[in-house]
Amino acid sequence: MNEHALFSLLDLSGTFVFAISGAAAARQRGLDLFGIIAIAFVTACGGGIARDICIGATPPAALDNWRYLVLAAAGALAAIGADAWLNRLNQPVLLFDALGLSIFTVAGTQKVLFSGHNAEAAIVLGMISAVGGGMARDVLLNRLPVILQREIYASAALAGAAFVIAAHHFGWSAAWSTWPGIAACFGLRYLALRYRWNLPRFNPRQGGATP
Repeated sequence: MNEHALFSLLDLSGTFVFAISGAAAARQRGLDLFGIIAIAFVTACGGGIARDICIGATPPAALDNWRYLVLAAAGALAAIGADAWLNRLNQPVLLFDALGLSIFTVAGTQKVLFSGHNAEAAIVLGMISAVGGGMARDVLLNRLPVILQREIYASAALAGAAFVIAAHHFGWSAAWSTWPGIAACFGLRYLALRYRWNLPRFNPRQGGATP
């Protein structure tokens, strides 16, 4: 499999997984079918659209390729059809979100690199690819975005993107750096959820007027 085909496969796989995450969250809010599919698409494609606009890849792949819309709708329908199974999982939104986060981080970072941009842009836009859709989902569902909480979320994406950049720097091929990068991001996010690892939190000062 060549590199272009690998990145396309990862991008489409992440779209389907993130769509399940978005649809599961929308179901929890009691949205109708259109609302569930809309949230699934925004969750699955929002970050990739932002990334493509930033690197000048217009129109964005998610708006130019029918497969993204179909996979987002399929993910939404899968979440609806497998509702009983998802309810048996512990925190299904977070589980599928962690998997989508990992796939999109690596695929986004690789795409930015192969578009000719530098490592700094690849790391930042790789993270945006991964967290942008989830942020849009949470805002539309009137929830505090996970990225703004103290959970290790965006930092897991940054770690995965940094791993890909380091592997590229040391001459690893894209195929060799892809799967360890996904495992690094997913592993950090999963362990943070399991063991309740959090970033430092600073409480507001007590007393006195807030400037």
